[in-house]
Amino acid sequence: IRVRQALSKAINRQAIAERVMEGLAVPAGNVLSPSVIGHDPAAKPEPYDPEGAKKLLAEAGYPDGFTVTLGTPNNRYINDEQVAQTVAQMLARAGIVVKVEAMPLSVYFGRARNREFGVSLLGWGARAADLALRSLVATVNPDKGYGAWNWGGYTNPRLDELIAQSLGTVDPAKREALARSASAFAAREVAFIPLHYQVVTWAMRKELTYSARTDEFTFAHHFRPEPK
Repeated sequence: IRVRQALSKAINRQAIAERVMEGLAVPAGNVLSPSVIGHDPAAKPEPYDPEGAKKLLAEAGYPDGFTVTLGTPNNRYINDEQVAQTVAQMLARAGIVVKVEAMPLSVYFGRARNREFGVSLLGWGARAADLALRSLVATVNPDKGYGAWNWGGYTNPRLDELIAQSLGTVDPAKREALARSASAFAAREVAFIPLHYQVVTWAMRKELTYSARTDEFTFAHHFRPEPK
């Protein structure tokens, strides 16, 4: 866990959001954004602390850092390759040598699923945190549909239990509480390293308005005249 914490501390999320994403992103501390079921507001983005990252690496047995490959698509997310290159530069300041491999999504997904990269970039959207966690960090279990996108091979029985409990309840308030507990646990464990919430953007004429969709789809019949 110290290595994962070090990686997280070495990343300046605010700089990525402001410069690489040109303001069209918000630094992330959760698996999904604040509007989603199970978002834990107490799980804040990890503060940028390269010296703290170096200390953690030394405690983990890597006083001189290490070398890792970062895989990324270059045609899927907004500025995806630029984000990966920026993360690589930030990790270098903590002593971690990063080789970035960027490629089209059609090639990338297959290689990432085969765990050909030490670290992989992935974007995710879902209606609830427990749904996202089930795919991203639950112990791989094809029979239950768990861990389908768990490229890092992370496993923790307690997190699996929280996810199962959350998905197994039909009471909205109980599900919210359980999903939030799962989000908090995943954040503490650094089961993955959140970077930012990508802001979905539409450009349109001034007299039109459009309600943003979390799935990023654009439907002509959803446009409305701007109220006067």
